[in-house]
Amino acid sequence: MGDTLEFNEIYQEVKGSWNDGRLRFSKQNVVYKSSKTGKVDSIPAGELNMAQWRRVCLGHGIKLGTSTGHIYKYDGFRDTDFEKISEFFKANYKVELTEKDMCVKGWNWGTAKFSGPLLSFDVNDSSAFEIPLSNVSQCATGKNEVTLEFHQNDDTEVSLMEVRFYVPPSQADERQDPVEAFAQNVLSKADVIQATGDAVCIFKELQCLTPRGRYDIRIYPTFLHLHGKTFDYKIPYTTVLRLFLLPHKDQRQMFFVISLDPPIKQGQTRYHFLILLFSKEEDINLTLNMSEEDVERRFEGKLSKNMSGSLYEMVSRVMKALVNRKITVPGNFQGHSGAQCITCSYKASSGLLYPLERGFIYVHKPPVHLRFEEISCVNFARGTTTTRSFDFEIETKQGNQYTFSSIEREEYGKLFDFVNAKKLNIKNRGFKEGMKGKIDEYSDSDDDQHDAYLERMKAEGKIREEGNDSDDSDGGSDESFNPGEEDDDIAEEYDSNASASDSSDDGDESEDESAKKKKVKKTKVVKEKKERKPRKEKKQKDSGGPKRPMSAYMLWLNSSRERIKSENPGISITEISKKAGEMWRQLGKDEKEEWETKAGEAKRQYDKAKKEYKESGGGSTSSSKKESKKSGGKKDEKKRKSAGGDKDRERGGGNDSFKSKEFIETSEESSSDSDHKSKSKRKKQESEEEEEEAASTPASSEEESD
Repeated sequence: MGDTLEFNEIYQEVKGSWNDGRLRFSKQNVVYKSSKTGKVDSIPAGELNMAQWRRVCLGHGIKLGTSTGHIYKYDGFRDTDFEKISEFFKANYKVELTEKDMCVKGWNWGTAKFSGPLLSFDVNDSSAFEIPLSNVSQCATGKNEVTLEFHQNDDTEVSLMEVRFYVPPSQADERQDPVEAFAQNVLSKADVIQATGDAVCIFKELQCLTPRGRYDIRIYPTFLHLHGKTFDYKIPYTTVLRLFLLPHKDQRQMFFVISLDPPIKQGQTRYHFLILLFSKEEDINLTLNMSEEDVERRFEGKLSKNMSGSLYEMVSRVMKALVNRKITVPGNFQGHSGAQCITCSYKASSGLLYPLERGFIYVHKPPVHLRFEEISCVNFARGTTTTRSFDFEIETKQGNQYTFSSIEREEYGKLFDFVNAKKLNIKNRGFKEGMKGKIDEYSDSDDDQHDAYLERMKAEGKIREEGNDSDDSDGGSDESFNPGEEDDDIAEEYDSNASASDSSDDGDESEDESAKKKKVKKTKVVKEKKERKPRKEKKQKDSGGPKRPMSAYMLWLNSSRERIKSENPGISITEISKKAGEMWRQLGKDEKEEWETKAGEAKRQYDKAKKEYKESGGGSTSSSKKESKKSGGKKDEKKRKSAGGDKDRERGGGNDSFKSKEFIETSEESSSDSDHKSKSKRKKQESEEEEEEAASTPASSEEESD
């Protein structure tokens, strides 16, 4: 038998919710790590004194007891695991794994037994159910009744809120009430926060970012009390998962982050993180409200009765001693500016992303903590608004995606090195790098690798800088722009009116002067009109001609499409083309030569067929058809016009018999007068147009004509 036994998908009940994780039995200890929170329970092998194998709802489970009075229960084992675990316990822990049957009679009367942190309800010396007293939030008593209320868990769809026990009166001991004795046993182990006694120390008016405001923090032996102007929060130390001490980017402030599970609640809002902001320059002299002997005995040298130093150091030191957890600080990562964090945006607000030794943490709104072991892959994406920044996307194994946007382009190299050194799976690596597929090879240095995204970012930066330079050079030519051009164009519209007014009104000298000025301006500002190039007519495909031949790749794709579909069932059309492109790039020269020869043969056949088609006059028929269509269209228009004129004559001819001789003569005279007037108008318009053209032509063109 090996030195260790490991089991996956082992469940632990936490306040009414099943959390899965991994359990490992070794010679030194028993270790359970939760997949949800990453919290680790370690039981030294020397403390184990009891082990029971039981049939539970999730298959089989193990109940372990320690000499310190703690009880641990793990479910999700198979029936075949019993012999293997039993032999391991006997050989390494000197503890026998006994089988214990649960009572399934369904009786609701029995005996209540308090064994350590558990309340066991037994029926005929067999346990019917067990209640962890740490789940109890309140205990109320009645005449012969005790009511237990439980902490609510947001992760469960259905929560057990309350259990009531009827305690019959006892005649044996009249001095002690059995109901009160039952309640005292529950409260001694329950997770009920009672502010009894004095606080160990008090920190006044600390700035808190989440929940927002300034709070007095009172440190009690078992819980933390936040007292604000509007709300109060009591946080048991058992709910604290991790502690973080993070330097601000400005190097003048510090974040102290407390991770909580379950979170503190305010209405429908849940706060999974408590974030305090300190100034590095703020100092404090702290005196604990305990005797020196009590401080030494309780904290074992971690704290002293009188301490002085920076405020953030004192708060973090006291919290570390009371919670008994390590403080996580940033590792060796340094950004472009030398800070240990990266400025970015998450959702609608900007904040700081800290790469840690075992994860990422983002502060502050909303705070996010992601462990490396729960990350499936990361992705470096191009910024949506500008090329001066990029996005960093993290996808977890549960399918959640976190996008940190607006990261400066200069941070890319540092962040990529960090992610690569931590052996995280990078989603948008190049094709050749993606073919490696081994995490062990990710530890190679990036100096020898070609980073396609970084090269693309550099190229885009050079193009943008060249564009800015060209804009500056164009700006010099813009200085010759005359802002009065618009006014001059407007003046041209009134030049004809000005000349007309000169001919009609000879007495106004001012009008003559203004007209002369306008004429002078007109010759300066007139621009040459550029002739527009006629649009090229699109070539129409000849439907009767031979079809173009396929390339070597298309010939190979048509023959391989069915094989790709069979090897990848359910693949979409776009994915087929991507897959085919990858396969074609991987083909050797010999295999490609076969399809290139086929493509060359098809090209020769196409050229031959096209030549024969042109010799037979196939290409000319289409052009003749176009000309015939155009000429036919003009003839149709003429026919329509002539037909319309005939109809008008027929309509007018019907009334000619009723007109008198005098009316006919007068109508002919009037028609001749109108024709004469229209001719004179046309002549005037033509002369005016000639004058305008002469005035609008530049001086250079006139000299050339002379």
